[in-house]
Amino acid sequence: MAKKKKLPFAYQPLGFALGWSSGWLAGLAFRKTWMAIRNEEDAPDALDKDRGWGEILLAAAVQGAIFAVVRSAVDRAGAKAIERSTGTWPAGDKSGRD
Repeated sequence: MAKKKKLPFAYQPLGFALGWSSGWLAGLAFRKTWMAIRNEEDAPDALDKDRGWGEILLAAAVQGAIFAVVRSAVDRAGAKAIERSTGTWPAGDKSGRD
């Protein structure tokens, strides 16, 4: 069976654009979620003296979870698009067969 070539350079510009857009989407989703949770426009910052530990850690956990989900969804969609258009998975075969 022929060995499929990897596409690291072809995927890099798309990966950069997807990373930027996923960060923007995650930020938007977090702001909307925080508004729904606490009815506040601004989430607490770790250095915000007027906020308690619980509120700061809750905001960080929610923000991290949203970022991870959005980033994974956008990365996966980009990889699937590359595979559909080129027939090659952009990160190579993880089973050790590449």
